Amino acid sequence: MRDVIPVREDETFDVGSFTTWAAAEGLPEESPVVRQFANGRANLTYLLTYSDGKDLVLRRPPLGPVAEGSHDMSREYRVLSKLWKSFPKAPRALALCEDDSVIGSNFIVMERLPGIVVRETVPEVFGGGDDVTANRKLSQVVIDTLVELHDVSPAECGLDDLGHPDGFVERQVVGWARRWEAARDEPIPVADEVARWLKDRVPESPAPTIIHNDWRLDNMAVDPDDPGTCAAVYDWDMATRGDPLADLGTLMATWYDPGEAPSALNPMPTSVDGWMRRSEAIDRYAMGSGRDLSGISWYIVFGTWKLAVVLQQIYIRWLRGQTQDPRFEELGEGAKRLFQLAAERRQ
Repeated sequence: MRDVIPVREDETFDVGSFTTWAAAEGLPEESPVVRQFANGRANLTYLLTYSDGKDLVLRRPPLGPVAEGSHDMSREYRVLSKLWKSFPKAPRALALCEDDSVIGSNFIVMERLPGIVVRETVPEVFGGGDDVTANRKLSQVVIDTLVELHDVSPAECGLDDLGHPDGFVERQVVGWARRWEAARDEPIPVADEVARWLKDRVPESPAPTIIHNDWRLDNMAVDPDDPGTCAAVYDWDMATRGDPLADLGTLMATWYDPGEAPSALNPMPTSVDGWMRRSEAIDRYAMGSGRDLSGISWYIVFGTWKLAVVLQQIYIRWLRGQTQDPRFEELGEGAKRLFQLAAERRQ
């Protein structure tokens, strides 16, 4: 509950309209107490609490125009209405609304799977960064849970027709380059240079799996009694079938080794004692998954460059006045740092 705040003034919605819709969908007929999860930088996520103590979660896209193919509530609903059967760490989606007149956008409602979300620092419940064993477990659980997800059979949970895995990586590069063009506010030559480098070196992908497509420690929650146990995985709006190494590359993009300067997007306390080095984490994934990671460097560059575009997309919404969240003012500089880091990580 430490992440929950009163709803930001510019991010409120009509609770009465929502309640009328929810009752027709078989959800609780009473109006919930609505609070907001504070730390998300993209989709808006709300905690709905009812008089019987039951909690649900509502997710909707961010304010303002969104990039094509991103913040896809229909995709997230489709995945989460099925994936929980084979991967219970994914919360079960209960209802989808595609009628923007209800709260101002489409949205989904899902069950709440609580746990502790770890971001830039290790919380005190796990030693505040001083417990080497807890730190080690946190670095391991994010790898081991990714291996577990990639081991899920799409056919067994009814997701064998999700996405288009053939040509997935090449489409990702092209698509994110297009998003960069739409979000840029000034020339950044190194961003364009890395985009060309990525296009010229698209690797051959391993067999496709279900992928999260935004795999990070702060998109997970761990058990309050054991930092080595994953309680939930969140934010599935970009999930698809595709190259599993794209997930690992995204994760490694912000897995900073000692001496590396983190960017504005620093979702893991990677500098604490006991945390696995990046090479150790890659080896752990290779051991758990059995996949050949000899070409992982390309995926790390792509993951770093993609995250730079993500920050730029958020920043441009703030710059254009489409969101008032003051946290977003610094993300333009964060994007520049990640574009430069992507260039430095090329081999």
